[in-house]
Amino acid sequence: MEVIPAVDIRGGKCVRLYQGDYAQETTFSDDPLSVALDWQSQGAIRIHIVDLDGAAAGEPRNMGIIENIANAVLIPTQMGGGIRDIGTIGKVLKTGVERVILGTAAVESPEVVEAACRKYSESIIIGIDARDGFVATHGWQVEARRKAKEFAMAVVRLGAKRIIYTDISRDGTLTEPNFTAIDEMVETVRIPVIAAGGISSIGHLTILKKLGVEGAIVGKALYTGDINLKKALEAVQS
Repeated sequence: MEVIPAVDIRGGKCVRLYQGDYAQETTFSDDPLSVALDWQSQGAIRIHIVDLDGAAAGEPRNMGIIENIANAVLIPTQMGGGIRDIGTIGKVLKTGVERVILGTAAVESPEVVEAACRKYSESIIIGIDARDGFVATHGWQVEARRKAKEFAMAVVRLGAKRIIYTDISRDGTLTEPNFTAIDEMVETVRIPVIAAGGISSIGHLTILKKLGVEGAIVGKALYTGDINLKKALEAVQS
């Protein structure tokens, strides 16, 4: 199982939100590139990047920083936030980002998902962000009134090869993941699932590994020191 550090960017800075609330932001660094390089130096094998400004605006807003990260690190990167059409997907992949995450576009434009999965295959990840079991879009600000599991099956039928499942109510809280929902998602879709939201201990990571997820995105717990990346990597590899 991969342990994937998150680098969330807003206003050019590396930040973390509480439950996806843009009004509850903590800044951890003015230099997201140095943060990504630090996670790489500690053994990370992939970096998860979110353009928070882009997610809210509907188009990427921090691509200069993101391209610098993708070109500077020697490990793969995946990026989401404001990517809503095929043209933007192509532009992001050309910067050196390995995987593009589609969230809002997957809900509102299924034809984009189908075309993207056909054209870019494994380079596309569908982000399923759920609050109380229902999908949220537009930087988690809008509830789509679609059940997460039903939506997951719909994107699989469209050709999705991988999903990221995030429980918004757990994200940034340092509580614990929604293990029940994650387990149900793994059993439902039968494609690789990456879990996110609420992961705050190495114990959580070992449980997620047993549930069969492909990876776990860890954000706030790495920045606060609740999880040591090197120890976490050792634990999931043992």
